[in-house]
Amino acid sequence: MALIRLGFGRQHFCLLKRRSFLMLKLAALVFAVVLFCEFLIYYLVIFRCDWPEVKTPASDSGQKTLKAMFLADTHLLGEVRGHWLDKLRREWQMERAFQTALRLLQPEVVFILGDIFDEGKWSSSQAWADDVERFQKIFRHPRHVQLKVVAGNHDIGFHYQMNAYKIKRFEKVFSPERLFSWKGINFVMVNSVALEGDGCHICSEAEAELIEISRKLNCSRKGMLALPGELISPQQERRSGPCPDPQLLPASAPVLLQHFPLYRRSDANCSGEDAAPLEERGIPFKERYDVLSQEASQQLLWWLRPRLILSGHTHSACEVLHGAEVPEISVPSFSWRNRNNPSFIMGSMTPTEYALAKCYLPYEDTVLATYCVAAGLLVVLILVHSELLPSPFLFGWNLLRKFKTT
Repeated sequence: MALIRLGFGRQHFCLLKRRSFLMLKLAALVFAVVLFCEFLIYYLVIFRCDWPEVKTPASDSGQKTLKAMFLADTHLLGEVRGHWLDKLRREWQMERAFQTALRLLQPEVVFILGDIFDEGKWSSSQAWADDVERFQKIFRHPRHVQLKVVAGNHDIGFHYQMNAYKIKRFEKVFSPERLFSWKGINFVMVNSVALEGDGCHICSEAEAELIEISRKLNCSRKGMLALPGELISPQQERRSGPCPDPQLLPASAPVLLQHFPLYRRSDANCSGEDAAPLEERGIPFKERYDVLSQEASQQLLWWLRPRLILSGHTHSACEVLHGAEVPEISVPSFSWRNRNNPSFIMGSMTPTEYALAKCYLPYEDTVLATYCVAAGLLVVLILVHSELLPSPFLFGWNLLRKFKTT
């Protein structure tokens, strides 16, 4: 009887040992997969990105280079349309991507090109405060890194939804700054939602701000409002006056940053893996909804004479030329909610030159596929342990033995 009890005890101990070993293997697998999918994959993917090199003329070799990151359409979900699981997944993805990019790439300034929030156009005061708090957590950054934001239609509403309260609420958090200069480079940040051209009070104020910025930029370039023979708008002529100190701004053509793209008929000429789907590229854009109107677009080009334009809104990548020499880059969405393959733009800039490169984030379907494969392995391990499925190692050994004997 004692021997039977001893044998039973040993058998029970072996069973517990096997179960503990199984639980250890399962826990190790789950930990490794979560660590890879939620942390390491961001480092592995973003580590491949590098700042582009600016080709500066020998005469400008002393110019300092500014490292700028441009991203768009984060669309932090609100209390109305935001399911808690969707919020958790998408916001964690953006937080890990942004924090990893800051650590690995160390930009000096980050620009977000509108639609920071998804429900800013209708959110209550409390919901707005909650959204802002989440934004500040996700996009936290060191003091030496500057974060600049322009407004999008989801932040303050389209023209027919926009009002002074929403704009002031937005600018209280993100600053009303329209002109930002650093290392001799001028950035003009436009509230493109207000460029409706219908004479509304907010629209008139936005146009007046841009005309004043235009005057300062032109004065810094040549010490006068316009060059001989240069085409300027009637508004500029009426508001012209003696130039202030020409050294007020760097004598550099600005980089124009806004949410809505300048007018283009469609995305038909856009290409690349993160462009709009083929079936959508030929769909005509609606002025003042998908893109700025032709009139507003022409005014911006007249007033500011930018050397580069970056915009968001479409959630897809595109590169177009306005006139003969002004490129516009549409920056894709930064969130998995809008794209399977989000990305951001890296810019190396001097007062006279710039170079851009795109940095892709992990694909959402890659992460989901990894989780699916891991779940399959978990099921196999459990079935093998339960002896409902032969061990793959034993199966392979038997197969090899049969092959040797034949």
